[in-house]
Amino acid sequence: MAFRMFLSILVQENNFLKAFNAASHLKDMKALSLKQPWAELVLQGKKKIEIRKWNTKFRGRFLIHSSKIPDKKAMERFGLSDLPCGFILREAELVDVKFYRNSKEFEADKQLHLASGDFGNKGFILKNAKRIKPIKAKGKLNFWDF
Repeated sequence: MAFRMFLSILVQENNFLKAFNAASHLKDMKALSLKQPWAELVLQGKKKIEIRKWNTKFRGRFLIHSSKIPDKKAMERFGLSDLPCGFILREAELVDVKFYRNSKEFEADKQLHLASGDFGNKGFILKNAKRIKPIKAKGKLNFWDF
């Protein structure tokens, strides 16, 4: 009986260490908060450009955090519900920022950003989004250190 308990504790510790090691490479990465369903749409590959009102010089891998409060109208628009909010859910790569000079340019990329002009005119071009094990986190504005 004591040996079984010892094995059980050992397995639990091993699982904890695996989870810790899997998440340790995420430390010191930048993160960006997106409301749901936008965070989910990035992972699904349906949203390849994130529209913002502000520019960034940052390029590289970052974490996508799903904001605590979802965009309810967009959730209905895309037929999504019960998406996780308040978690870091995925990694992605910001490869460039596209400046939309007019509505014609903006509309030409509509299938890549899925947004209206109200969101801004800077398009963060995203690649290589992949899901990670959810990590509870409190979001912030702009890129932030995780």
